[in-house]
Amino acid sequence: MEQKIKIEKGSIQETLLLPLWGRAYETQKKSPRLVDENAVEIIKNFDYDFSDIEKTQAMSQHGWVARSLHTDNTALEFMDNHPEATIVNIGCGMDTTFSRIDNGKIMFYELDLPDVIALRKHFYEDSDRHKSIASSFLDTHWFEEIEVRDGLLFLAGGVLYYFEEEQIKTFFIKAADYFEDCEFYFDSLSPMGMKIAKKQVLKKGGMGMPMDGGWGLKPVQSLEKWDKRIKVISAIPMSKGMKKAVPLAFKIMSVITDMLGVCSMVHMRIESSQ
Repeated sequence: MEQKIKIEKGSIQETLLLPLWGRAYETQKKSPRLVDENAVEIIKNFDYDFSDIEKTQAMSQHGWVARSLHTDNTALEFMDNHPEATIVNIGCGMDTTFSRIDNGKIMFYELDLPDVIALRKHFYEDSDRHKSIASSFLDTHWFEEIEVRDGLLFLAGGVLYYFEEEQIKTFFIKAADYFEDCEFYFDSLSPMGMKIAKKQVLKKGGMGMPMDGGWGLKPVQSLEKWDKRIKVISAIPMSKGMKKAVPLAFKIMSVITDMLGVCSMVHMRIESSQ
């Protein structure tokens, strides 16, 4: 790429850089927990001072890495049972999951708003098995573009809690009506977690995301009350199994947030009614 892409401070697009930087930063450590060379290469193409993120988001970086590791592991486990699975990455941003998990057989869709998909096209070209869809995930006409051959998994990292509960509920029920059998894997924040995230990530980092509203989920099992087809497979603290090779301060914070159920990785299945 000849000319670097300029990202304005305080813009919505700036938030896309946070987890991207987190993975790139981790990759360049002496003993990285996650290796994402694509992220390292992509950030080189932005006209942006990433040192600002490093100053304000050092603790959050561990969370972004943990979320990626949990997501990769869950997707790989799903692919063990469904080698030709269809995976939809909702609100993909600048995510690079496909490059880390691709087995040469899966169908992978990247879904986000048109401006985000346009940004991604600087770095990725669609292929027969890796396709982009420019749409809000709430506008479910995109369901018609999904080809399902061998199991369907939806990923939604760092997305759902920016919307209202009724919007998420309606989306899940529409997915159940259309696809009948599928799985979802996403991170959730409790109401307390929402307050912490807005203060520590968005406000502290000067990010241009709305500070009001959002979906605080607690308890996770309450999802099953939305529709009898929804089953929670598992819900674990985001930091579970992720406390090695991290600073003591993060370990202490993780113990507290785990006890309070601040942030969870949720694995949910939608089963057709009998």
